[in-house]
Amino acid sequence: MIRHLFLVAALTLSGLSPAVAAQSPVPADRAHAGGTAALHLAATRAKPILIVNDKGGNVMAAVQRRAELEASGRPVEIRGYCRSACTLYLTMRNACLGPNAIVGFHAPRLPGTRIIPPLVDQIMAAHYRNGVLRKWNAEWRHDLNMTKLKARQVKALDPQIRLCAR
Repeated sequence: MIRHLFLVAALTLSGLSPAVAAQSPVPADRAHAGGTAALHLAATRAKPILIVNDKGGNVMAAVQRRAELEASGRPVEIRGYCRSACTLYLTMRNACLGPNAIVGFHAPRLPGTRIIPPLVDQIMAAHYRNGVLRKWNAEWRHDLNMTKLKARQVKALDPQIRLCAR
């Protein structure tokens, strides 16, 4: 119990939420055994974190969740639809996109309005690359209508995006 509390406190101070810590594939009392390589091996064998039918939401909350998902070391599978702020997860090193997923891009806006807030589009752009970044900067960040793409279309724009095995 004390070891678990210590782990939660340490993770909280490091910026990793206790929710992600609770999903850790390595028990708190064994986290030190075997060092970083053992932790990485255990994480890659861990059950994937599924993101399914995520309509997005607050960009800053998505940035924080992205950091937590990456820090978990666990595989992340994005399935179903992934819209708006959810698209920030596409470029995580531990993420894959379901081959049947639909991804939706649109300009960020203040909730319940058509007002595009300053800087939020740049925060989102910092998480895109290749053709997705080019399309974002040229079109999507200015358009409040949802541009929907199939997983393979997104991968064609950014070949570094990994498609999940199934």
